[in-house]
Amino acid sequence: MKLILLGAPGAGKGTVAKLLTKMDGSVQISTGDILRAAVAAGTELGKKAEAAMKAGDLVSDDLIMGIMADRLKEDDCKPGYLLDGFPRTIPQAEALKTMLAEMGEVLDCVVNIDVPRDVILDRLTTRRTCTDCGEIYNVKSNPPKEEGKCDKCGGPVVQRDDETEEAISNRLDVYNEKTAPLAGFYEKEGMLLTVNATSSDAVIDAVKAKLGK
Repeated sequence: MKLILLGAPGAGKGTVAKLLTKMDGSVQISTGDILRAAVAAGTELGKKAEAAMKAGDLVSDDLIMGIMADRLKEDDCKPGYLLDGFPRTIPQAEALKTMLAEMGEVLDCVVNIDVPRDVILDRLTTRRTCTDCGEIYNVKSNPPKEEGKCDKCGGPVVQRDDETEEAISNRLDVYNEKTAPLAGFYEKEGMLLTVNATSSDAVIDAVKAKLGK
């Protein structure tokens, strides 16, 4: 399957993506992962992206689209892919539409995970992350066995700077301003599937029903 996952920070896109990729071997692609891989591989686009990131600038749409085009041509994308956190803006969505048409690719649908703001705030302010291995915990629903210590690797488990209430409110405001309009864009394209759900299983069931799987 070829999908785009939309949803505010903390809506559960990452969890849903992992469950969907297990269904048919498609790959989860996030722009952050792609940029890091391009930088690590030292590609020409990677070097340009690294320079922008080091300067604290946003990586330009042209660069992102170039890196994305390279990524979607790789063999592991043949069974399908889930774009997680991309596109972020209407210009990126329009560029992606053109790029996929040139590649002869067709998206199955765009899944918009709609979770209430108070649920996201609660979910993210109680989230804790291991600084060594990246394992994610929740102080309410899934705390580490020993407070502040990762069950998997023993590393320190902390609250990320961007997961304080103030930081999350700001991230949600930015999302609503810049990225939420994408739902309207894809609705006009006739591709939008909005799922009002706080459970990943409910989202998976809705996607299966939509795609007839």
